[in-house]
Amino acid sequence: MKFGTGQSTLRVEDARLLTGLGTYTDDLARPGMLYGVTLRSPYAHAEIKSIDISAALDVPGVLAVYTHADVAEYGPIPCLVPLSGDVKTPRVLLADDRVRFVGDGVAFIVAETREAARAGAEAVWVDYEELPVVASMDDAIAPGAPKIWSDAASNSLFDWQVGDGDAAAAAAAGAAHVTRLRIVQNRVAPASMEVRAALGEYEDGAGFTLTTGSQGVVSMRRELAKAILKVPTEQVRVVTHDVGGGFGMKSFLYPEYALVLHAARALGRPVKWTGERSDAFQTDTHGRAMVSDAALALDADGKILALQVETWSDLGAYQAQFGPAIQTMAGGRIMGGVYRIPHIHNLVHGVVTNTAPVDAYRGAGRPESAYIMERLIEAAARDIGIGVDEIRARNLLTPAELPHANGLGLTYDVGNFPAVLERAKVVADWDGFAARQTEALRRGMRLGRGMAYYVEIAGGGGTEEHADVRVAADGLIEMAVGTQSNGQGHETVYAQVLAARLGIEMDQIRIVQGDSDRMDVGGGTGGSRSMAFGGGAVLQCADDMIARGADLASADLGSEVDYADGLFRARASNATASWAELAARHPGALDGRSRYQTKEGKPAPTFPNGCHIAEVELDPDTGMVAVTRYSIVDDFGVLVNPMLVEGQIHGGIAQGLGQAVLENIVYDDAGQLITGSFMDYGIPRADVMPSAVAFETLNTPSPTNPLGVKGCGEAGTIGAMPSVMNAIIDALDGQQVEMPATPEKLWRLAQNFGLDRAA
Repeated sequence: MKFGTGQSTLRVEDARLLTGLGTYTDDLARPGMLYGVTLRSPYAHAEIKSIDISAALDVPGVLAVYTHADVAEYGPIPCLVPLSGDVKTPRVLLADDRVRFVGDGVAFIVAETREAARAGAEAVWVDYEELPVVASMDDAIAPGAPKIWSDAASNSLFDWQVGDGDAAAAAAAGAAHVTRLRIVQNRVAPASMEVRAALGEYEDGAGFTLTTGSQGVVSMRRELAKAILKVPTEQVRVVTHDVGGGFGMKSFLYPEYALVLHAARALGRPVKWTGERSDAFQTDTHGRAMVSDAALALDADGKILALQVETWSDLGAYQAQFGPAIQTMAGGRIMGGVYRIPHIHNLVHGVVTNTAPVDAYRGAGRPESAYIMERLIEAAARDIGIGVDEIRARNLLTPAELPHANGLGLTYDVGNFPAVLERAKVVADWDGFAARQTEALRRGMRLGRGMAYYVEIAGGGGTEEHADVRVAADGLIEMAVGTQSNGQGHETVYAQVLAARLGIEMDQIRIVQGDSDRMDVGGGTGGSRSMAFGGGAVLQCADDMIARGADLASADLGSEVDYADGLFRARASNATASWAELAARHPGALDGRSRYQTKEGKPAPTFPNGCHIAEVELDPDTGMVAVTRYSIVDDFGVLVNPMLVEGQIHGGIAQGLGQAVLENIVYDDAGQLITGSFMDYGIPRADVMPSAVAFETLNTPSPTNPLGVKGCGEAGTIGAMPSVMNAIIDALDGQQVEMPATPEKLWRLAQNFGLDRAA
């Protein structure tokens, strides 16, 4: 077999994507297709007194203008993890009496052309009465702050906590040293290359078809049918073709997805909506957006005694689909990492503001938790006067201490964290840093070094995944999967897993995804779950397929058979049967769907972990910073395709580095989005990345899935944010700075603390 698991084969999908033959939602055209545009609120908080659509309907080419009254029969965008009790924050498809953030949809205009739809949107007259705005968490939680939701007691909708607060407080009270930091995690935009788009179609008797870039069609179909359209699931089909980046944001439903379906049914023609980049900045779910007060208590030897964290998490104007879960259940339970911490308490307040909703963004709570811990532990090392590597080495759990219950509801199963740390130091040439620092100083530059040891929970809530196989008479094996690639390379790695199990070549396999008619079950892609769960489903499907084939071949060949390398061989003779021969003789008999389920049907997360070490060079005269060295050792369990893993890490580093030094969503006091385009929102380019990344793995296979894999798609981001920021702080002689560490911030700090060229 030419390519199997563990080999760095090139992606099979690249030939299509790199030659412009990919199919994205906006590429699609249907006969008679119409175009939709959403009219958005220019105010962050206002009452809608009236809407006049008459002038818009007079615009040539405009066929319909829908307002809330036209779509009031549909349900709001669902929040799937509400933590606010009886307080609901329903995001209806089009605003009824009130808008709550700049970008809230007010009307949906459908026309023969995009240009006509835009002109129609400009002709709609909305009479707004502005209301008081709370555009920041400080404003939102201030005494007497105007409430965004009238039935809530305040803008702080819920308190969530885990761990033992009394025990942590008592341990901190008796500690030899306590390091305290206020840590701000800036709000960021996903900024996927492909903006959101949706094509809606309706056929009497068949129902609705939505085509959109997603991270999984099955859950989108279920929630769209059940919660919004209020029709039987079988009346809704969701299709996803190629996806130009998701990062969590494309997991979710948005009003336009239902609006194009409503318009298609009402007008009897397909309707397509494609967002502009301004739509993306205004209305795609944002990420991070939190402020934490954190305290780390240590004894006289630098051993951690307790961790206390209190966080205010900005939810935006509405509780998004998974928004309340991100800083709580998703990230809050992994606070403290893989350090030996006897007592932890993590308290999170969910706060609404007049801003865009906040939800999962690459890492979904785990980067935030790792960032808090790694900022805190490095500050503690400086406070007590030991090395940042030494404080970690003293507190990392050893293999002999695993499995380890972390006190927050998770149990770390396997790993060798001290070995990963020590290997990372070798890869980074830890001992050579002093010489490099001296050389930089000679040139008037300040060289800083930062470390981060991260752990994440991957695939944390899942218990099952599905795969479905069909074998053609020519032997082509088509396998449908319940996950959805949005850049990760699923078409390649699933084919590798199946080819290795069947002992055949990858070119005999075709992986399909993204059509709820073809595959109506599956958990989609998110939380770095695909290989652990989807890979397990592929293996189960292969085994079931071999069992079916063995029964058919045994009957055909008149003998018990053995299987290897794509052939069934009769034990009593030299007769063989191939997949193609069996499929030709028994059409459909080899086809079937398989279900992979975790042991006892319980959640079976994996715990990827690793050590990132960054070196940055700061120019005190300009505040400019460059990453000069970047080194990683990760534990990802078994690697199916090492090259694709490394590619995922590079992409993750770019996003973590971008947040650390560039990216920042900014609203003014009136709730106006200041960073609404790439003219104002910094995004990492090639010259921001280090010229090379030294990447190794030191793997311990996961015991929770048959492949032994651990998630890797989000790990680069999780390690990059704290390692880069710790390096910048080191270059500033330990002076704290918050993300994004822009040149202006760094220049001012360099001047304030005398970091000049003569230092």
